[in-house]
Amino acid sequence: MAEKENKSFDELSPEMQELVRAELLRQEKRRKTLIFILILVMILGFGGYGLYYFTAGRTQDGYDTIAKLKGSQALANLKEGEGTVTATLDNGEEITLEILDEYKTLYNKSKKKLIGWLKIDDTIIDYPVMQGSDNEFFLSHNLEGNEDRAGALFMDCACDVVHGSDNYIIYGHHLTSGRMFSSLEEYESEKYYEKHPYILFDTIYEKGRYQVMYAFRSRVYDSDQIVFKYYQFINAENEEEFDYNIGQMAAIAFYDTGVKASWGDQLLTLSTCDYQETNGRFVVVAKKID
Repeated sequence: MAEKENKSFDELSPEMQELVRAELLRQEKRRKTLIFILILVMILGFGGYGLYYFTAGRTQDGYDTIAKLKGSQALANLKEGEGTVTATLDNGEEITLEILDEYKTLYNKSKKKLIGWLKIDDTIIDYPVMQGSDNEFFLSHNLEGNEDRAGALFMDCACDVVHGSDNYIIYGHHLTSGRMFSSLEEYESEKYYEKHPYILFDTIYEKGRYQVMYAFRSRVYDSDQIVFKYYQFINAENEEEFDYNIGQMAAIAFYDTGVKASWGDQLLTLSTCDYQETNGRFVVVAKKID
């Protein structure tokens, strides 16, 4: 068969043979180019994957270093007044708030953007919490204000730890590395909740212990959609509005923890991305008990 094909080729005119050779060369070139592209894509893919985990590891190392500064008594370089914050109350009265000693060093290191510290025992969640003038900056910046893909945990800019808010909302990324707020989704399991019923959240001014009330999925809705939007519940005008928000969360919770909240209680909401739907969110809500 091969001899017949060769003979057939030999019988072609010189011009036609040249055309055939040129076409074969083009096909071989395309094949080599395709192989090169596939290899390059694989290299870039694995490289990007490796870079992501390298960056995630470096970010975690940074937070491990920051955690060592928590409680640091290396405050000798603080200038007078750097451990306090002056605030004006609604009645016009000026008060001076003392930052807890364990957060003074970090407060100044963070360019005064540190607002607290969040920890859930026996989980990877053990991070400083920032607060900026908007809800965008700390999506891509760390405690020191440097660009960082992992961002930082941050409190909604509308919350106020000085004057108080009914509900402190804290956001964090859901990373494939498992860092930041990735483990929040474990609260879909009631057994996980039973092992992790408490959340420790200190503001820079006072310590706090919270008990988990609800875990649920939600999403970010269009502004004109009339629906319960958990991320808009920061302050309630009255007891009726507070109870309405509590009822809405209870209605979509995965399970009943038996923990109840009433008007005047301090709430804490943790929110991260959920990839089961577009703009999905996974949410855990807790009530201050200490």
